[in-house]
Amino acid sequence: MVTNSLPRSEPEEPNLVTQQFNPFTPEVLANPYPMYKALRQSAPVFFSDFMESWVLTRYQDVDFVLSDSRFSADRRQGRTRFSEMLAQQEADFGPFGRTQTMLTSDPPQHTRLRRLVSKAFTPRAVENLRPRIQEIVDYLLNEAEERGKFDLVTALAYPLPVIVIAEMLGIPPEDREKFKHWSDAVVETLGGPFTPPDVMERARNSITELADYLGHHIEERRKAPREDLISGLVQAEEQGQVLSEDEIFATCILLLIAGNETTTHLIDNSVYALLQNPAQIDILREDPSLMAPAVEELLRYIGPVQATGRVAMEPLEVAGHAIGEKQLVFTLLGAANHDPEKYPEPDRLDVRRNPTDHLAFGDGIHFCIGAPLARAEAQIAIGTLVRRFPKLSLLDEPSWGGTFIIRGVKSLMLSA
Repeated sequence: MVTNSLPRSEPEEPNLVTQQFNPFTPEVLANPYPMYKALRQSAPVFFSDFMESWVLTRYQDVDFVLSDSRFSADRRQGRTRFSEMLAQQEADFGPFGRTQTMLTSDPPQHTRLRRLVSKAFTPRAVENLRPRIQEIVDYLLNEAEERGKFDLVTALAYPLPVIVIAEMLGIPPEDREKFKHWSDAVVETLGGPFTPPDVMERARNSITELADYLGHHIEERRKAPREDLISGLVQAEEQGQVLSEDEIFATCILLLIAGNETTTHLIDNSVYALLQNPAQIDILREDPSLMAPAVEELLRYIGPVQATGRVAMEPLEVAGHAIGEKQLVFTLLGAANHDPEKYPEPDRLDVRRNPTDHLAFGDGIHFCIGAPLARAEAQIAIGTLVRRFPKLSLLDEPSWGGTFIIRGVKSLMLSA
């Protein structure tokens, strides 16, 4: 139960599960769901000394925090070991570090930034992109089919979203290898305060290179606007909507990274899950109209974004626990999406389930602006794979990469 009044103070019993909580271990990265289950059963809301934050695993509690405006998306306001890391990034990551984006801001700044970008990601706009997405998928899979054996990540899951978002921004898709390098380097820093110095250095260099690269394209659009998203951001600034130079940089960088890393892992994680459950692939082959609900189930079942954080801006209560002002609340989206109180038999993949209220895209005002595009890309990519390759099979068990925040396979070797 979620309430607003502060609870009576009651000491908590020591709990071995919470004491051992560490979401950054290789074992948890490979399969976090047993940990989620143990936490939901023994301590669905607890304060982690290791993380210096509250940790939530139940759907009801996670959704409450994501939807309540008293929890800020600006993690820099929290008092944790993450605060030092974020302050360092602010100093080191140029415009992307020092400038709040849609992901890390609150109203009214969040409202203004989101409004400027939202038109490019409406369901109608994305629907118009579907033919182009299908063209890209067909082209990429034609090359993969010729080889017979291929890595799904490098053959399809990575290049597809990068090409799409690059074209939307107005950047040549042939530069996607640069984006891959820059994006990977930045995403590696999501390991929290335990990020190694060499990883931080690569990320700093990548942000600098990306900012220089984007600066050239932004300057071009000032001189000669086109029908693309960068031109729209530049023109919005010039029309007095108070979009600063740093905000243009930061928004473009956010879209390039968020627009490809998460969708890449939505596609490769989903295909892996389906190959582990071949009866579900058979269902999709028999009834292709189920592809849209299947993607919703795959987002719930094995979505790439596993967690996000919020900061309590005033004393609050969540399920009988007092959350102090400026304390960080770590919401485990992957755990909430496997809550049996919300989804019966949550550890069973069922492409007919159609759980459109899952939290893979978050909730509230920060619900993922790119959700319609990610859904379209996944539906087309997975649907085409299932249709074209009736004997599709997994050659090797994958190793898991990324970080605990954005989880995905490093490679997925398949036979067509």
